[in-house]
Amino acid sequence: MESITKNRQSLDTLRAMVARAYGDDHVPSRTGRWVHELRHGWFNVAYRIRLRDGRHVVLKIAPARDVDVMTYERGAMATELAAIELIRARTTVPVPDVDFVDASGELGGAGWFFMPYVDAENYGVIRSALSACEQDRLDGALGRATRELNTITGEAFGPLAGPGVAGWRACFLSMVEAVLADGSRRGVDLDYARLRALFAAHADCLDEVTEPRFVEWDLWDSNVLTRDGEIVCIIDHERAFWGDPLIEAGFVATRLPSFGNPAAFLRGYGKPALTPGEHDRRRLYNLHLTLVMLIETAYRGVTGPRHLSWVRARLAEALALF
Repeated sequence: MESITKNRQSLDTLRAMVARAYGDDHVPSRTGRWVHELRHGWFNVAYRIRLRDGRHVVLKIAPARDVDVMTYERGAMATELAAIELIRARTTVPVPDVDFVDASGELGGAGWFFMPYVDAENYGVIRSALSACEQDRLDGALGRATRELNTITGEAFGPLAGPGVAGWRACFLSMVEAVLADGSRRGVDLDYARLRALFAAHADCLDEVTEPRFVEWDLWDSNVLTRDGEIVCIIDHERAFWGDPLIEAGFVATRLPSFGNPAAFLRGYGKPALTPGEHDRRRLYNLHLTLVMLIETAYRGVTGPRHLSWVRARLAEALALF
C-alpha cells in the first residue's frame, strides 16, 4: 500500500545498512536482483533482501523523523521491538527474530532493524483463495494466539514503554483525545464536540477493566504468516500497548458485521459470547478504531474516494450502535 510515511531508500543506502548489520562480506553485489519491497504494510517501508551468502532477510525502516505521524504512532519502531521481546519471553506465539537494530538515524534518517525472512504466505493475501474450513481453522488459531498474548500482564495502562496510568478509563479516553486532536490538526471533517460528548457519556463501562494486559491491537489476518494451514509467525507489532484485551482486532466484528464473521476467532479465544458490559465497551472501541481509520488517511496521503467512502461508511456504522 502507498503512504507518505514509507521511508524508501536508495540501493546504496540499503547496501550500507546491510554492511552495518551483517558486515561487508554479506553486502549484495551491485548486479542482479537482490532487493524487493514488501508492499502489504501501510506505515513502515519493508524490504526483502538477499545477502551475498544467499540468505534472505527483511529490513524494516521507520518513517523519516520530519514526517508528521499520528500521536500514537510516535516511537512505533521502539514499541515493536519491545513487543517482540515481551512475546518471545512470555508466550509461545511465534514472532520474528531480530538480527540487528540501529536507532541512530545516521542511515536513512530514522531507525531500522533487520530480521530473518520467514518463508510463508500472508493470511490476509491468500484468505479469499482458502476454503471456509481452512479459514475457520486459521481464525480459530488466531483466537488462541491472541488469547495467549493477552495473558501477559503489565504494571499500568498505556504505552509499553510508559508512562502509564492506573485506570483504563483515563487511559482509553486519553487515547481517544489524542486521535481527535490528530484529526483536528489535519482538518478532518468531523463533529468533534459530539464525539467527545459521546465517549464521555458512555465511559462508565470502562471501569470494569482493572488489570493491564498486553494488547497487540493490530492483529488482523494481514499480519499473520501461515504455512501448511498453520500460523508460523505474527508480524507488525508497533501498535501494541497495555490495555483491555477486548479491544483486540478479532473482536471488532462482534459489533460491526462488515468486518467479517467472528465465530471461529471467538471459539479459538475461548469466549463464545460477550457480556452486556463488554458489548458496551466494544461499541466504544469500534468508534475509536473507525476514527483512527479515517484520520490516518490524512497522515498517509490517501486521497482515493473509494477507500475514503468505505472508511466513512464504517464510521457511520460504529456511530449507529449508539
